Amino acid sequence: MSDWTVPADRPDYDEAVEAALARLDLETKADLLAGIDMWRTLAAPAAGLRSMTVSDGPIGVRGRFWTAADPSLALPSPTAQAASWDPALVRRIGHLLAAEARRKDVDVLLAPTINLHRSPLGGRHFEAFSEDPYMTGRIAEAYVAGVQEHGVGTTMKHYVANDAETDRFTVDNVIGERALRELYLRPFEMVAAAVNPWGVMTAYNTVNGTTMTAHRELMDVLREEFGFDGFNVSDWGAARHTVEGVEAGLDLAMPGPLTVFGEHLVAAVREGRTTEDAVDANVRRILKLAARVGALDGVEAAVAGRVEAIEDPDGLLREIARRSFVLAKNDVPAGDETRILPLHPDVVHRLALIGPAAEEARILGGGSATVFPPHVVSPLDGLRARLGDRVVYAQGVDLFEQIQAANRGFTLTARPVKNDGIALPAEPLANGDVKWMGYVPGGLSTDEFAYALLEGRYIATKTGEHVFGTRGFGHHKLVLGGEIVFDQDQEYTSDDPFEAFFGPGVERVRLHLEQGQELEIRHEFTPFDFPPGFPPSVLFGLMHTEPRPDEETLIEEAVAAARDAEIAVVVVSTTALTESEGFDRRDLRLPGRQDELVAAVAAANPNTIVVVNTGSPVEMPWAGDVAGILLTWFPGQEGGNALAEVLLGAEPGGRLTTTWPKTLADAPVTEVVPTDGVLRYDEGVFIGYRAWQRRGTAEPAFWFGHGLSYTQWEYRSLEVSGREARVTVANTGDARGREIVQLYLSPDPAADVPGGIEPNRLAGFAAVEADPGQEVEVVIALEDRSFQYWDEERHAWTEVGGTWTARAGGNVGDLPLASELKA
Repeated sequence: MSDWTVPADRPDYDEAVEAALARLDLETKADLLAGIDMWRTLAAPAAGLRSMTVSDGPIGVRGRFWTAADPSLALPSPTAQAASWDPALVRRIGHLLAAEARRKDVDVLLAPTINLHRSPLGGRHFEAFSEDPYMTGRIAEAYVAGVQEHGVGTTMKHYVANDAETDRFTVDNVIGERALRELYLRPFEMVAAAVNPWGVMTAYNTVNGTTMTAHRELMDVLREEFGFDGFNVSDWGAARHTVEGVEAGLDLAMPGPLTVFGEHLVAAVREGRTTEDAVDANVRRILKLAARVGALDGVEAAVAGRVEAIEDPDGLLREIARRSFVLAKNDVPAGDETRILPLHPDVVHRLALIGPAAEEARILGGGSATVFPPHVVSPLDGLRARLGDRVVYAQGVDLFEQIQAANRGFTLTARPVKNDGIALPAEPLANGDVKWMGYVPGGLSTDEFAYALLEGRYIATKTGEHVFGTRGFGHHKLVLGGEIVFDQDQEYTSDDPFEAFFGPGVERVRLHLEQGQELEIRHEFTPFDFPPGFPPSVLFGLMHTEPRPDEETLIEEAVAAARDAEIAVVVVSTTALTESEGFDRRDLRLPGRQDELVAAVAAANPNTIVVVNTGSPVEMPWAGDVAGILLTWFPGQEGGNALAEVLLGAEPGGRLTTTWPKTLADAPVTEVVPTDGVLRYDEGVFIGYRAWQRRGTAEPAFWFGHGLSYTQWEYRSLEVSGREARVTVANTGDARGREIVQLYLSPDPAADVPGGIEPNRLAGFAAVEADPGQEVEVVIALEDRSFQYWDEERHAWTEVGGTWTARAGGNVGDLPLASELKA
C-alpha cells in the first residue's frame, strides 16, 4: 500500500542512550524534561547532548523565530492536503516540510494534526485531515513518512479527542470506549503501526475525567498496544501535574523552563512522591529522539545527509493546491452547450473577478498554522498573469469585522531597545504584528531589555477616516506624524494566555488622511510579565483600518462588472475571526454580505462561478443559482496561480474528506460547547457520513468523497477475492483526467452489533488517471480491521461475521458497483 521507507534505529542507540543517561544527575534529568524556552530543549554537554529545536506547524515550518525576516513556505491547509486523496503527493509534502525544517535547524515538526472533523463548527477544522479515521490515518502515514525520511521528527497531535476549541484547557470530553477506539484512537494506531513516528503531542483537554498529559491509561494504549516508542511532548502549557505527568510518560513539558518538571520534579523524587527510575524512563525517550535526529554525540542520525531544499518548491505548492481543489458543481448554463468549466482563455474576452479575498488572498488559517510566506499570489494576481486586462476586479462587499494588523500601504520594522538606550538592528515586518515568542532578538535577557520599537511609515491608500490602534498586553506609546496619540497600558481581558498571541486589537485614534499622504510611525511597547508557565515574550501589534466603503455601492459596482462580462467569478471566504485556533465557529454562514453578493451577481450573469476560499464547510444558499462551485480551502502562497490554472483547464484533483451540509441545522453532530465543563460524545461512532447515512432524513450539500472532473467516468466492474478488490473504471469523456476510486464496506443489515454499525465505512481508495476512452483497473487491499468493531464487553476488536457488501464509486452517496463477500 506504500513505497516509503521507515528510518531504522541504529544498533548502537540503546548503548549510547544508557551511556548518556549515566552522565546525568537528577537535576539535569529533571531539567531535560522541561524546555529551556518556547521551542528548545536543554543541552547537556557532559552527556554529549545538544539542544533540540521543535517548531510549528502543519502548513509551514516557522522555526524558532516568528518573523518576516525569516520567511517560511506556506503550503495548502491540511484539509486541502488530504483532499488530494493521494498519499504519494502527501509524502512529497513531507519531504518539502523536512527540507524547510533542516533549513531552519529544526529537529522536530509539531505536526500532523490527526484529530477528526467531528463537527463542522470546530474552529481548527482546517488543520485536520478528515471526518473519517481510516482516511485520516492513510494521509497521516504518508505525511509522517515523508518528513521522517529526511531525518526530521514528527509529533502526531493532539492525543486525543481535541476536536473542538471551546474551553479546550478545561473541557472533559466524555467518550464511550467503542467510539474512542474506532474513531479517535484509530489514526494514531495506524500511524504508529505503519511509519514509527518519533513523537506524539498530548492535548489540553481531559478525556473521561483525566487530563491527557497525565492520562496513564491512554498513554499505555499508545505505547503497549500500538507499539509507539517515541517521545511525548505536551501541548504548550498543557502539563498540569508533576508526579502524574512523569508517571504517565509525559517526556517533555513545554514551553520551558517554568513547567511542572525541573525543580518540581526534583522535589517530588527527593520527597519520595515518585522515583528516579520513573524519571529515567522519560529521559531515555528524549535521548533516543536525540540519537534519531543527530543530537547525541557518538552515534549517527537515523537518516544520513541533510536536505535543505527541493527543486521548484513553488511548482510543488501549485501542484498540491490544484490537486486539492474540489469541483463541487459544474453545470451547463442556459443557452449554452458545454459546462461552465474549464474556461477557454482564447474565447474569454472579459472576466469579472469579484470579492475581497480575490485581491487580499486568504491563504491560511489562524493560530499555530500561521507563517510568514516569502510571497503570496492572490486570485487577482494569478488570473491577471494569464488573462491580463481582460480581468476586471470589483471588491463587492466589505468584510471588516474588527481592527486588524496594519498591512497595505505600510513599511515597518521592529527592533529591541536596551536599558542603556542602545537599539539593536531592525528587522522587517510583514505587517503590524510583532511576535517574538519566547525570545528577544539579539539574545537579550529580560534584564537587558527595555522596550520594543516599531517604526516606519504609511502611505494612505484611500482618502478618508483612518483608524489606528494597538494589540498586546503592556504599555503602548503610539506616535503618528510626530504627535503622541496614545500613551497608556493595555490590560488582559481573559484567562486564556493565548489571547496574548491572537487577541483583539483596540482602536486608539481616528485620523483624516488624503490618498498618497505619508505618515511617520513610532510605536514603543513595554510588555507586562507573560502569563505563568510561558517564557518571556514580546507580542504586540500596530493596528489599522482603512476608510470603510459604502457596501451598497460596492455591490452595485460588482453587479455592473458581472453584467458586462462573459464570466463572473466570485471569491467568497471566511476571515481570521471565523476560522482559527482558540475558538469554535458559531454558525456556518459566510461573514458579512457575501451571500447577498453572490445572489446579486448570479442574477446579473448566469455564467457565475463561485470560488469558496474556506478551510471548512459553509452554507451556500445560492448554490442552485450559480453555474459552478469550486472549493479551494486555504490554498497556500501559490493559491492564486493554482486557481488560474484550474479555471483555465488544469484538472481539479480534489475530493471532499468531510461531508458538507446544506445548513447547520441539517448536520448530525454540531455540539462543541461543554455543559458544566463536560462535552459528551453521545453520538458514539456515528459522525460524518456515517451519521448522515444512518439518520437518512436530510441530504447533504455534498457527500464525503464528492468531487467532479473535467472529464466523465464510468464505473464498469467490481470483483472481490479474499481481502482484495478489483475495480474497473473508464474515462468516457473527451479529456485526460483523474478519478479517486473509493471502496466502502457494508455489513449484513441483520448483523448484531451492540449500538449498531454504520451502513458504509471507507475501506480503501486509489487514484487513477486515464486518457479519453481508456479503461483502467485498480487493486485495493482490504484490512481485517475494516470488518471489525470494538466490543465494549470484551474490550477487544471483534469480527462482524456473515455476508458483507463491497461498494465502489466516486463518493459515499454514489456507489454504483456492488459485490458480496464473506468476512
